[in-house]
Amino acid sequence: MTAVEQAEAEQASEVIRRVVHRVVLPPDADPDTLPLYVDFTMARAEEKIHAAVAPAEAGAEVTGRRSLRLNGGAEASFGAYFSAFPAGYWRRWTDVAEVRLSVRLSGAGTIAVHKSNARGNAQRVRLVRTDDGVIDVDLSLAPFGDGGWYWFDLYASDGDVTLESAEWSVDGSYARKVGTASIAITTFNRPDYCVAQLHKLGQDQTLTETVDRIYVVDQGNQLVQDQPDFEEAAARLGERLAVVRQGNLGGSGGFSRGMTETLEAGDSDYVMLLDDDIVSEPEGIVRAVAFGDFARTPTIVGGHMFSMYEKSTLHAFGERVNRYSFWWGGLENTEERHDFSLAPLRTTPWLHQRVDVDYNGWWMCLIPVEALRAVGLSLPVFIKWDDAEYCLRAADAGIPTVSLPGAAVWHVPWVDKDDAIDWQAYYHQRNRWLAAMLHSPYNGGGALPRVSFTSDVKHLLQLQYSAVELRLKALEDLLEGPEHLHATIGTTLPEVRALRAQFTDAVIEKDPGAFPLTRRHRPPSRGKLPSQPKGAPAALASALTGALKQLRSVRPQALEIPEERIATTAAKWWRLSHLDSAVVTSADGTGASMYVRDPKKFRAYLRRSARLHQRLARQWGPLSRQYRAAMPAFTSPEEWRVTFAANAVDDQA
Repeated sequence: MTAVEQAEAEQASEVIRRVVHRVVLPPDADPDTLPLYVDFTMARAEEKIHAAVAPAEAGAEVTGRRSLRLNGGAEASFGAYFSAFPAGYWRRWTDVAEVRLSVRLSGAGTIAVHKSNARGNAQRVRLVRTDDGVIDVDLSLAPFGDGGWYWFDLYASDGDVTLESAEWSVDGSYARKVGTASIAITTFNRPDYCVAQLHKLGQDQTLTETVDRIYVVDQGNQLVQDQPDFEEAAARLGERLAVVRQGNLGGSGGFSRGMTETLEAGDSDYVMLLDDDIVSEPEGIVRAVAFGDFARTPTIVGGHMFSMYEKSTLHAFGERVNRYSFWWGGLENTEERHDFSLAPLRTTPWLHQRVDVDYNGWWMCLIPVEALRAVGLSLPVFIKWDDAEYCLRAADAGIPTVSLPGAAVWHVPWVDKDDAIDWQAYYHQRNRWLAAMLHSPYNGGGALPRVSFTSDVKHLLQLQYSAVELRLKALEDLLEGPEHLHATIGTTLPEVRALRAQFTDAVIEKDPGAFPLTRRHRPPSRGKLPSQPKGAPAALASALTGALKQLRSVRPQALEIPEERIATTAAKWWRLSHLDSAVVTSADGTGASMYVRDPKKFRAYLRRSARLHQRLARQWGPLSRQYRAAMPAFTSPEEWRVTFAANAVDDQA
């Protein structure tokens, strides 16, 4: 072999590396989000002070999107949510064997590389000192079978030092593809949020090569295109942006439209679903696509959700569907509403386990085009359960879902909503049952019929008759069979709103003085208001006495003058069931409703609920088989296109 041939062979054998995770810092050094990017609490570790430390207090300054300056003697840890490398996830879901950390410094500094295991135990694996230049450290992924992270700490050991950039790269030959994504944003009358998001997506240059299309599916009458700064955002995105108008088909209809547009354009390997009322971290989008490229098989890659109001607070680390009760929730051994400003990643052991999820919410979710072709589009259910059901359906086809740490958005939280009793109660109930009929492994739906009936009783004891009416309508519609799904997706919402408006408990008065002062007929027993029962016997006794109360006539005075004014957090069945009337504050605190006990409604709804649940229990088998047989059709692009055409909106209107 000649020298030239040997050089060519060596060049050909060189590993082509791909950066899959860049260390970034928040724009404008936002103090609320900074704890997610860099941890300055190292010096306080021995003091056990659980609070975020400001950069200035730590002798640091954020100097750019990727750069940070430390004064002499200062230190910072990048063992933070957006900066640490989630090694356990790359070990489990890809064939990548090692990762390289590359750090570029200006000035003399010390880099300490750490790793953790699934129990949160950490150890230093490398200590490197340098004067300017790039530090490369190759790190094995072999020890991360159950979880764990890599990260590095930076010390300004000999004067000021600046982190110019840091990134994690892997051997590019392990990738199944070098993919691109279309982004699908569904919006309904949140044009300000949506345009702000378009600005952010257009300003981040790292998305240029990753995102080839952005579809905004506008289903409202307050249009994105009418916002004053829309033209500026659109000009920056250019031909990549397309705004599609259609009638309001909810999240499932909007996202299915984005899926359809992605399939028809044929440009992308993925579609990234984003809610309209989120603030994105563009680096997370790039990370999700990279992870999808390296996953062994086509994989749905979801992002986490942080609170828009408490920006360092994580909604959930991973979620599952309990197949027996068919309800969603956080995974065992994890905590909801975790605040990283109070408990950093480095010092929170449970965050170091890898969690394997059943689904990821569609506030941020990357779906491979292979999945769209294999299992179809969303259920035609307007809202609720479309995201969870889709991931269950994909899993049945061998397409897993991964909630990837380091990919996340900020979303308006649900703590100020109670969508179990407003108009959304209809969709919660119908779609939960529908998803169970499609995926429950238990005969008769496991515990769902019992839990569902018990929930109706609970709402009746809480005097929430509007919620029970919507829940029962949901079951009656479900009994009509699969044909009602597409046929009514565009018409059910106004019907549900009109039906709910007939109930006093659904009428919210914004004026604090809209109701008269409360007056009890008799003082509470022994001067104590009802409290939450402790233990099953006490709960049963309270439920029985509350149920007996429902059968008695209501004092005429209570129809006009409420007996109590109750905060939404205290409006539980064990309290409301013992009253004739009450004023209950709405979940968002902006108003209140008058709850009035109605014995006739209680008896009628109880009988109706019992009959419906008995009927569903009897028909579970054939009805479930009917929906399962029809699912490929009603989730198909072809049937969705018919629905889109039937709900078309004139763009000139």
